[in-house]
Amino acid sequence: MSDQDTLPTQTRDKFDIHATFDQASGEFEIMAMTPGNGNGWVFSEAVLRESLALWDGAAVFVNHLTWLKDNHNLRDLGGVCHSTEWSTAPAGVKTKLKTQGPSGPLLDALGREMLSDGPKARVGFSGDVGFAATGKDVKKILHVYSLDCVFDPARGGAFLRALNSIHPWDDSRRESPGVHGAARPKEAKVNEQDTGLPPTAPAATPPTTSDLEAMRTLFQVQQEQKKLADEMEAARKVRAEMCGYLLESGLMSSKLPTPSQTAIRKQFAGKVFDATELQTAIEDARKLVAELTSGASVAGVVGSRQMFDSRDQLQAAVDDLFEVTRDEDAKNLKVHKLSGIRELYHGLTGDLDFHGGVFPDRAQFQHTTANFTGLVKNAMNKALVERWNQLGRYGYDWWKDIATVEHFNSIQQITWLIFGTISSLPPVGEGAEYIELKVGDSPEVSSFIKYGGYVGITMETLDRDDTRKLRAAPRELANAAIRNISALCAAIFSANTYTGPTLADTGALFNANAVTAAGGHANLTSTALGADYTAWNAAALAVYNQPLLVANEAGYYGTGKPLAIDPSIALVCRTLKAAAEALFIPRWASNDWNAAGIPNVGGMTWGGRVKPIVVPDWASTTAWFATLDPKLVPAVMIGERFGIMPEIYVAGDELSPAVFMNDESRIKVRHFLAVGVCDFRPLNRGNA
Repeated sequence: MSDQDTLPTQTRDKFDIHATFDQASGEFEIMAMTPGNGNGWVFSEAVLRESLALWDGAAVFVNHLTWLKDNHNLRDLGGVCHSTEWSTAPAGVKTKLKTQGPSGPLLDALGREMLSDGPKARVGFSGDVGFAATGKDVKKILHVYSLDCVFDPARGGAFLRALNSIHPWDDSRRESPGVHGAARPKEAKVNEQDTGLPPTAPAATPPTTSDLEAMRTLFQVQQEQKKLADEMEAARKVRAEMCGYLLESGLMSSKLPTPSQTAIRKQFAGKVFDATELQTAIEDARKLVAELTSGASVAGVVGSRQMFDSRDQLQAAVDDLFEVTRDEDAKNLKVHKLSGIRELYHGLTGDLDFHGGVFPDRAQFQHTTANFTGLVKNAMNKALVERWNQLGRYGYDWWKDIATVEHFNSIQQITWLIFGTISSLPPVGEGAEYIELKVGDSPEVSSFIKYGGYVGITMETLDRDDTRKLRAAPRELANAAIRNISALCAAIFSANTYTGPTLADTGALFNANAVTAAGGHANLTSTALGADYTAWNAAALAVYNQPLLVANEAGYYGTGKPLAIDPSIALVCRTLKAAAEALFIPRWASNDWNAAGIPNVGGMTWGGRVKPIVVPDWASTTAWFATLDPKLVPAVMIGERFGIMPEIYVAGDELSPAVFMNDESRIKVRHFLAVGVCDFRPLNRGNA
């Protein structure tokens, strides 16, 4: 039994309709559908007779629905069908259409235009019906969705001629049915005062300019929609062909048993799908085959080495190969020592000829569901984390001490909000109303930027067993990522010749203008760090006296109470490292410590109270800045989407385009970051 001989399937299609137009009453007489073949579907007379009741009340629109739209627009409504009956000569469903709705006048004008002399546009009617069919034989019409006036109908449905009203008793002058079963025009009603002259039809009212313009607009819109639908259908066919090629190549390299391949082919044949869907189906089939055959004896290739008993053991061996620390629960596992990346690849895939596929009958490591790309990705992520931490210990995570890191669940633009403080509580008299307290905000905006790239593992790299190159890849990716964050944070201070970016209040991040004016920050002292505390005292005093935000508007600038917190971090360029450490790191001698004899300038001793941090990305030899602990008052902000450390992916299975086109597996790194500044008050610039 073929698929077409089984249960009926439900579908929906559109069919052309031929019509006549009653010029006087604004009604159409439509031959809705005739028995025979329509768009490849076969409709019998019995099926059409059974559907008569479905046509009454069907709406008429001036546009077809397309697959881009779910519902008709009310403004396109042009009429409704009624008085449906069966026509015997010719056989078919005949109905009448009464024009109404926003597009009713347009339909009237269009009918007059189509029936006038001269050239005509290709305008006609098309029905939208849903039905059940077995194969191509329609068994039952389930629903009449609409009858639509369209441009260039596929089967040429058209206006035939006008119908004029006659007395109900005057049937003697009717003509026989015309083309496609539409009735010939009826004769006009005779005047009440018999003139003895032949009856004449009422003159047609010419369409107005607005009607013609509306019709031209309708034709243009329908042409554009038809063109768009044709282009998208062509694109869908191209995708379907590509998916068909991907399906066959994926099944060919899967080495699955023929019944499994047949089942997957039936699932995906003729459909548009994502490569991940096919990959998942193939992997599921492999697991099923493995489970069904697990009781049988499995023989490795001749000369194969020790088999791995679990994924944990294999992951431990790969971690050893990449020289990264094993997971805690795998530290004591006894595993086979891999000679290189080639042994791992051949052992897991059996792909001895580097075709990019998996060949289970030739794979050495048969007692595991692990795959090459997954194991390599895990080891590489461990290597990235280890190198990230190593670089941090050598100063490239300096930004952790001065920045606030926030996680976000989308990559929408970020607004860093600083809410205003309440400078003081005013007194409230007995029985008096409380007054509203002024609380403003100062929003600074940052956008997420995606950083990343990939490193290719070519077939040549695998065949040469270049494990050293592969080990280096994740460490280099870690270098690039942590240095990128360092550079982004350093640029907040060094941008625009060390005056920083322009903030929302229109002032540069670092400027010497008074805080009582718009954009004034009073946080630029321009003093060299020096060998004593003179410069630091000035910067610390400026931070201490910064007024808290009340509202970022006239009358409130600089009116808040002071921060009253001393800065505890000194950011310096590499040239000033020794000077900063001499000022702020205590020198130990026996049980006492001092600040290396630094003069006690201004009554303040800062040794041991300030942490000097070198910023490796500054080109200046004199730049230094003072800042508060971000846990007290945040200034520099870092937004991350999928983690502060980058993500590593490995694409290298048989369905990967790079494997097929370039003989290359790809290690991709991706990093979403948004770096900005939310407040100038905790920061002060010294010399730059």
